[in-house]
Parts: sequence; structure tokens; C-alpha cells
Amino acid sequence: MTDRDALIEAVTREVLAALAGDALDDCLTCFGDCVAHSASKVRDVLAAGATRVSYVGSGADVPTDLAGFIDHTLLRPDATATEIDRMCAEAIEYGFASVCVNPTWTKRVAEALRGSPVVTCVVVGFPLGATMPEIKAMEARRALRDGAREIDMVLNVGALKSGDHDLVLRDVAGVSEACREVGAVCKVILETALLTDEEKVIASRLASDGKADFVKTSTGFGPGGATVYDVALMREAVGPKMGVKASGGIRSADDVRQMIAAGATRIGASAGVEIVTGGSSSERY
Repeated sequence: MTDRDALIEAVTREVLAALAGDALDDCLTCFGDCVAHSASKVRDVLAAGATRVSYVGSGADVPTDLAGFIDHTLLRPDATATEIDRMCAEAIEYGFASVCVNPTWTKRVAEALRGSPVVTCVVVGFPLGATMPEIKAMEARRALRDGAREIDMVLNVGALKSGDHDLVLRDVAGVSEACREVGAVCKVILETALLTDEEKVIASRLASDGKADFVKTSTGFGPGGATVYDVALMREAVGPKMGVKASGGIRSADDVRQMIAAGATRIGASAGVEIVTGGSSSERY
């Protein structure tokens, strides 16, 4: 076992023990295997509102203004220029944090948002995350030159599952460095629905080691979206200073409040208008 593996195992044990809390004393003595051995018990504690899984800090306070937490998102391949323009107008009207789009729309969105506090967010290595690190870094730099100020990159899930942590770290660090050169924000999408709990913790720690600013749950194109459990797990793994973005399947204000209470500091949703106006949406992202 390498020093990195030992560190990851130690962090995993600490996170899982913290999630168990006082209500699961038996799990505290199983050296962090409680989720693997008693996952349903841990989820029951979380579902019952155990305060130990909530982020200890400002993220635990449900804000009255949800809009500032939301990346107004449109990533469908058939999105049109008219729809992109509408998203930008809505983001300015409702005060969303950003407009999140595919790279081809970067210049159009940056121009539409110019002079407003809403920033341009662009995805790279999307949605599979399986491109080479150099290509992701190049894609990020081009988007940043075109006006993006936030980059959402997809983690190399296959490399993570293969145990190639050095490649995952290099992948994150390359995009993160490109962002830091211009003072932009880097978010790392883990695609949590494809990962085990241990892999979610490892991925979160690698994103932190790679100097990313956020970890993010989902692309919206995978087999599942954000869950309160995953947000709480990621928050515990990265600590209070790093951002956590919940995305995928968030359709109502109640969904947003649950994610924020679990530790999310940003929400990715295509239903931003419905969320802030009290409605709901059937959109997948």
C-alpha cells in the first residue's frame, strides 16, 4: 500500500465514522466499514435528519434567496441560440450565479451577460470525462479566452476505478491551473451515480489535491443525479472551505433546500426559474 493509498483509507475511515455519528456506535468500532456493512443504517440516520451529516457552517443555514446558489444550465445537444439567449435573460432577471453551457456557446453567453454579476460557466471533457488531460486543459483555456469564468470538468471515471490516481490528479490539476491563471473557478464533476462511496471520497480528495474549487455530483447525462447522501459525503470529504455543487434531477425549491442543508454551496439546474418562482420541472438536469 502506497502512502497515498494509506492516506485515502484513513480519510475514508474518518468520513464514514463521522457520518455514522453517535447513533451508530457499532459502526464506530468497525474501522470505517460501516457504510459497506450497514449502508441502510447510515442512510436511515441521514433520512431521520441526523445533524452530524449536515455541513457545520453557513451551508447548513437554508437561505431565503435561492437564486444566488443556482447555475442556470442548458447542456442539451439540441439547444438553440434562442434558448441560450432566453437562459441569459432569465439569469440576469432572477439573479442566478451563472449560466452553464457547452463550449460552443461561450462567446454568445459572455456577451449577453456582460455588465451583469452573472458569470459564464462552461463544461469541458463533457459528458464522459474520457478525453486526455492535455485536451481538457486546452479546452478549458479556449473557453476562458472566450469569456468563461467558471469551468465544470468531468473526472476521468475509468481511470479512478482503475486505481490510476496519478492520472486523475494530473487531469484535475491541468484544468485547475488553467483556471487559476485568469482567476476563474474550477469545478470537478464526479458522476457519483457511477461510484462507490469509497470512490466518491477518493475522487473528492483528489479534486482537492488538484486545487479545484468545487466538487460536483453529476453531469445530468449519467444514470442518476444528485442525492442528499452524496452531497453530505462529499462535504465531509473536502471539509468546509471547498465548494460542493449538487446537480442532476433538482427540480424544486424543496430539492434545493435539502441540498444546501446537506452542505451544497451551488446548485446546477435547468429548472432555475421554476425553482425560484415556486414551481417544479420534469427536466432531468
